[in-house]
Amino acid sequence: MTSTSTQPTTPQRDLHGKTAVVAAGAKNLGRLISLELARLGADIVVHHHGESSRPDAEKTAADIQALGAKAITVAGDLTRPDAVTALFDQAVESFGGVDIAVNTVGKVLRKPIVEITEAEYDSMFDINSKAAFFFISEAGKRLSDNGSLIGIVTSLLAAFTDGYSTYAGSKSPVEHFTHAAAKEFADRGISVNTIAPGPMDTPFFYPQETPERVEFHKSQAMGGRLTTIEDIAPIVTFLAAEGHWITGQTLFANGGYTTR
Repeated sequence: MTSTSTQPTTPQRDLHGKTAVVAAGAKNLGRLISLELARLGADIVVHHHGESSRPDAEKTAADIQALGAKAITVAGDLTRPDAVTALFDQAVESFGGVDIAVNTVGKVLRKPIVEITEAEYDSMFDINSKAAFFFISEAGKRLSDNGSLIGIVTSLLAAFTDGYSTYAGSKSPVEHFTHAAAKEFADRGISVNTIAPGPMDTPFFYPQETPERVEFHKSQAMGGRLTTIEDIAPIVTFLAAEGHWITGQTLFANGGYTTR
């Protein structure tokens, strides 16, 4: 796309007339982000992986429409670059453009390094790194000027711990992708950021941990609790609206769990 000079604008909480693509937008954090963006008026492209998640995606789309926004669902394995392209193609075909792109795709694995197989390593980096890279790349081609690109990483990027080598390791490149993209897309006014939640109270967290470790994680954060999806979704809407001047950053949102 050709570059255009941008003038300072006053960011608004009103996202009417905007379109957001939310990768993994059918369940958990992705669903809440989809709904919160819709509450501000944005039309939503709810991405989901495949047939097993289709009912969740359709439920989320119906709930978005009940809020007065438009929504479509798009299935695809985003570890395949052609599926990422198809996702944005469908968004542009349905709504005429894309203004906000949010990637919540991720996979968690807690396992000692000496026990991790090549297949597990490849899967972790495909889902957490490769998919993120091509999502950023495609968003850079398709986002409207003054758009917003937001990814989800992990507060483990600032932690020194065992067991999460492939999780933290495969999320850490996303910070570097974000830094480069923030510079490369800046002349079009596109902000690019990542959010790093603390251990989250979602179904993805508990299978990785013992009850004792869960209590330890809680004890390290403000209020003695885990991060919730309700802690993170408002940061996404902020970055997509009045926080648009923030770019190239990783926002650690973890109740004081850890910092750099």
